[in-house]
Amino acid sequence: MDFLDRRPRLAAGLVAILAGVIAACGFQPLGLWPLTLLGVAVLVELIARAPTGKRAFFIGWFFGLGHFTLGDNWIATAFTYQASMPAWLGMIAVCLISLYLAVYPGLAALGAWLLLRLDRGRAPESPPNAAGPGAFLLLALAFAPAWIFTEWLRAWVFTGFAWNPLGVAMLGGHDTRGLALLAPWVGTYGLSGLLALIACVPGLLWRLSRRSRGGARWAWALPALALFGPLAALMTLPDPWATRTEGAVRYTLVQPDIRQEFIDDPRFYEANFVKLARLSLPRAPGDRRVVFWPESGLGDYIRDGYPQFLYRMYTYAEDPVLARERIGRVIGPYAVLMTGAVDLVIKDGEGIAARNSVSMIDGDGNLLASYSKAHLVPYGEYLALRWLLEPLGATRLVPGALDFWPGPGPRTFDLGAWGKAGVQICYEIVFSGQVADPRVRPDYIFNPSNDGWFGRWGPPQHLAQARLRAIEEGLPVMRSTTTGISAVIDADGLVRAYVPWHSAGRLDGRIPPPREPTPFAIFGNLLPLTLATAFWTLALSVIALRRRRR
Repeated sequence: MDFLDRRPRLAAGLVAILAGVIAACGFQPLGLWPLTLLGVAVLVELIARAPTGKRAFFIGWFFGLGHFTLGDNWIATAFTYQASMPAWLGMIAVCLISLYLAVYPGLAALGAWLLLRLDRGRAPESPPNAAGPGAFLLLALAFAPAWIFTEWLRAWVFTGFAWNPLGVAMLGGHDTRGLALLAPWVGTYGLSGLLALIACVPGLLWRLSRRSRGGARWAWALPALALFGPLAALMTLPDPWATRTEGAVRYTLVQPDIRQEFIDDPRFYEANFVKLARLSLPRAPGDRRVVFWPESGLGDYIRDGYPQFLYRMYTYAEDPVLARERIGRVIGPYAVLMTGAVDLVIKDGEGIAARNSVSMIDGDGNLLASYSKAHLVPYGEYLALRWLLEPLGATRLVPGALDFWPGPGPRTFDLGAWGKAGVQICYEIVFSGQVADPRVRPDYIFNPSNDGWFGRWGPPQHLAQARLRAIEEGLPVMRSTTTGISAVIDADGLVRAYVPWHSAGRLDGRIPPPREPTPFAIFGNLLPLTLATAFWTLALSVIALRRRRR
């Protein structure tokens, strides 16, 4: 301890890393949301004690380093399925990504500190531990909007990495929304800001209690109980405001439990198809339904117009028409299938790129429509800076020499009696405000995914973020994955049914109905950014009032 006392910067950095790790424990699969509040509370306390803006930035950066290293540890698992690069690179990749992502908490900490510095004006720097209740309240009002803005920024810069926004920790269990019931009005990033603000309450009450005398000090525990008692109930008890009405469109949602080591091996394509087929057969004559298959589940090329040698290598009976007709016989004449597939971009008889797609096929084997993934995973589906990295031995995680090209973005497909379907493939579902076609609102969103890459932590985190999109947009999400967790999520974000991780199964029922468009569905991320602006305006008003009193 004497060593750390002599090196306060090192001590602050180590505490910040630990606080970030603690805060990440609120994410799935742990779901220890009080630890997220605790970790953020420690971060704000460290910012309050920072003597310089540089120190404040690095406190936030060290917090982010611990936070993202634990929260995104599942990325390392993807390298165990990549033959071109050794598995031990996985944890190095997690650390490198965290070094970059940590910049955003660092910027949030710096922004909050600078506003607090503005309040001090030209007065000498306050020594550590000197922030009184007024200054700490100002810091809280500055930190919450700074976090909102930087988290929103993280979802856009360099195509964005929106995984695990802080607010997802405030999503309750499968049968409750927790504090996320506010998401239709403030969005996910606004929810993160509210979490940051709530985390500041203990520090503020502690400072107020220090100014009180005798038994009055304990009176400040009452506001804490008044806030955190209802919050605990909201996070744990079944949601009393949610409705559980049934829709009109019947569905069959399939999870084949095709493990990652088999999914891209052509020797197993037929066995994989048989798994999907057995779980998809109609259970009654004339069964009118939508059948959902996951991303990467179908090995066949089912689109016409490719060179024949590709069909000979990868397609049933060497004919895409016969491959589609076989699918039609599986689902039955009154069904529509939505399945993950790979489409190729052909030029001069050669494949020049691929598209990660969802194809829609009817019971006669007709290809009705397709959607191409817009938000591609850097270094997963394409190799950024290929000209530089490929000679060094780097490759993308998804096998194959062709990079994937992005599609145009959210689209709604009118399937007639089977409803209006929106599609978000895998990782796309984590981008708040970018999942539904603003021109034609869908009745539901289909989210096929291959989570076999994601280890044990990734799938429950992915499911939680899909639930947040359902709450924000007021739309049900039908989530079919290769290995789990597949789920039917209603428009309130509650999980109606699911297939556990590493299990094969099917879900049958009626797609939950959509809600009326929520404020977030109408205004999108303008809502959390407006909330951030309101916080900043309030903080500046507090500064003006405090200066007038001096």
